[in-house]
Amino acid sequence: MKDEWEERISCALQCSRCNKRLGAKDKRILSVYDHNAICLDCKKKEEKRPDYEEISRNMIGQCLADTELQWGDPGGYCFYHFYPYKCDR
Repeated sequence: MKDEWEERISCALQCSRCNKRLGAKDKRILSVYDHNAICLDCKKKEEKRPDYEEISRNMIGQCLADTELQWGDPGGYCFYHFYPYKCDR
């Protein structure tokens, strides 16, 4: 699991929502709706959606249950939906 998600999202070159270019030092965060990397501006918009609180609560609970049971929550994957991160390469 770790290799799969890290390869796909940890150093995403663009926001999956607005297509803004993301450099290695730019912070990105995962969407609670589709688990794709988005820029912080798009995260702010996401947080204003009326269903955000319910979706995020359900997502984190399910994500923790799924990843901890199967992979021990590799690299904090679930928490990257709430805490910005940068590309480590």
